[in-house]
Amino acid sequence: MKKTPRIFTPMRSFKDMIYSLAEKGEKNAFRFPTGKTFGALTYAEFSYKAHALAAGFSAMGLAGKRIAVIGETSPEWVATYLAVAASGGVIIPMDKELAIGEIEGLLAGVDAEAIVYAATFNQKMMSVMENHPTLHVFVPISPAEGCTAEKVVPFDAVLEMGKKSLEQGYQLPHRDPESLAVMLFTSGTTGSSKCVMLCEKNICACVNAACATVNFNENDVTVSVLPLHHTYELAIMLASFCYGITIGINDTLRHLMRNFAEFKPTGLILVPLFVNTMYKRIWDEARKKGKDKLLRNMIKLSNGMRKVGIDLRRKLFGSVLAAFGGRLEKIICGGAPLNPEMVKNFEAFGIQICEGYGITECSPLISVAPYYAPKAGSVGPAVPCCKSRIAKTGNVNDKGFEEGEIQIKGENVMLGYYNNPEENAKAFTEDGWYRTGDVGYMDAEGYIYITGRLKSVIVLENGKNVFPEEIEEYLEKIEEIAESVVVGRKDTDGETVLLTAVVYPNKDLFPEGTDAAAMYEAIYSKITELNKKLPSFKKIKGLALRDTEFEKTTSRKIKRHLVK
Repeated sequence: MKKTPRIFTPMRSFKDMIYSLAEKGEKNAFRFPTGKTFGALTYAEFSYKAHALAAGFSAMGLAGKRIAVIGETSPEWVATYLAVAASGGVIIPMDKELAIGEIEGLLAGVDAEAIVYAATFNQKMMSVMENHPTLHVFVPISPAEGCTAEKVVPFDAVLEMGKKSLEQGYQLPHRDPESLAVMLFTSGTTGSSKCVMLCEKNICACVNAACATVNFNENDVTVSVLPLHHTYELAIMLASFCYGITIGINDTLRHLMRNFAEFKPTGLILVPLFVNTMYKRIWDEARKKGKDKLLRNMIKLSNGMRKVGIDLRRKLFGSVLAAFGGRLEKIICGGAPLNPEMVKNFEAFGIQICEGYGITECSPLISVAPYYAPKAGSVGPAVPCCKSRIAKTGNVNDKGFEEGEIQIKGENVMLGYYNNPEENAKAFTEDGWYRTGDVGYMDAEGYIYITGRLKSVIVLENGKNVFPEEIEEYLEKIEEIAESVVVGRKDTDGETVLLTAVVYPNKDLFPEGTDAAAMYEAIYSKITELNKKLPSFKKIKGLALRDTEFEKTTSRKIKRHLVK
C-alpha cells in the first residue's frame, strides 16, 4: 500500500475543536440507535450543543470546576467532555461498570463538584447526592419523572441556560494548554487504580499524531464499540472529528452485528478481544457450513493472484465481509499483541489490521504500525509527538536487539499522578523519561516489538524470566482455547514453579454435552504439540480449565491479578 497525504483539521485546543466542528456543517457526526430506529446528529448541531453546554456550565458557576461524566456512549457524553474542557474546567470520565461506592470514593478523592450521568444512573445517584462530601450539582441527561431534588439540574436545563448565554455573546475562554484538563483513573488490570492527570497539550498532541499516522479520511464511517471513558476510544473519537468522519454508536454488544449491518463501517478501532472474536466467528461459521477447507483454499488462491497484481478479495470474500456491514477495510487494534497469522488472514479477506500501542499515561498513543509499511508482530515506530527508547539491560535477544523496558518522552506524556508523589517518583527515570512497565525491543528502523510486562514476569528457579504474554500468543493459535492466562504455580514440592495455562475453552468447538475431562484431554494434547516447538524453560507444564470467562476491565482486558 502506498503512503497517501493525511488531510485533516489539526486539533489546536478544546475551544478550537468546538468552533471547527461547526464548519463541517450538515454532515452527520453521529448516528445512533433509538429503539427500533436510528437517529443522527450533524456536526453543526453537535458543535452548537457542546458550545451551549459550555456556556451553561459557566452560567451555573461551574467554569473551571472538576466535573465527572458517566454512562453509555452518546453525543451528550461527548459534548459534556468537550464543554467542560473548553470552558476551562477539568473533565473526569468515569467507568460505568464500577460499583457506586467505588465511584463515590474516587470522585471525593479528586474533589469533583458536579457529575453528568446517563439514565442508567438516575436511581444510583439519588443516594449519592444525600451525603457526598464534594458533589453538589447532579446533571441527569434523561432525568427520571418526578425528580425535583434541589441539587439536580437536568441536562436540557443546562443547555437552555447556555443558549441564552450564547445569545448574550458568550465566548469560550482561552486556557493554559499545560494546565490540568482531564483526570482519568487507570483501569486496574494489575489490581491498582491511579488518577492520571492530562493537559490540553497532551490531548492535542495525541489526537494530531493519530490523524497523521492512520489511514482514514473524511468519507470513512466508524462504529464506537469500546467504552468512552477509556483514553484509547476517546482519542480516536476526537481524531475522527478532525477528519470529519461519521461515527456510529453501538448501544450494546448484543446488537453489535445489527449495528454493523446498519452503519456499514469502513474502519474500526478495537482491542484484541473483539478482533479475536470476529476471527473465531468467521471460522466457526465456515465450519458450521462445511466450508472451512474451501475458505483456506480461497485464501491461498487470493494471495497467489495478488502476487501477480489481481485483487478480487472483495468478491471472493463477500460473505465474510457481509457479516461486518460489507465495507470494512481497516482495523486499528491496541491493547495486546495479535496472532500474526490472524492479521495475515484478515489481510487476505481484504481487511488491513494495523497494531498500535498506548498507555493512559501517554494520552494514550505511543506508536502505531504504518499502514503503508507494517511489520509482522510490531506496533510500529513512535508517533510524531514522542520518542521511544529501550532501557539499557545488556540483554540481547536472539534477533540481535537489546531487550528491556520501553520508555517514552514527548508532548503526550502526562503531567503526573494526582496526589501520588510515591508513584510519580517510580513513573519517571532520573533523566525524565516515562517508564511504561512494558518490555520489548526496537529494530534498526525504530519499530517497537512488545514482549511482556515487567509486573507479570514469571521468574523460574533457574533464573530465567518468562513473559506470560508471549506464551499466551502461542495458545491463541489453538482453536479449542477461547481465552488463556499463563501463571507460575508451585509444584507439589512447594518449591518448583511450573508454567500453568489457565484456560477458558471455546465450547462452540466441542459437541454439546462434552464433559470437562474430554475438553481437558483435547486441549492438553494440543499444548503437548505446542511444547515441542518451545524452549525447555518456556514449556507449559500445567493446565487448568475454567467454567466461565475471565473477569475483564471495561476495555476488555483480562484482570491478570485475579488469576492465581
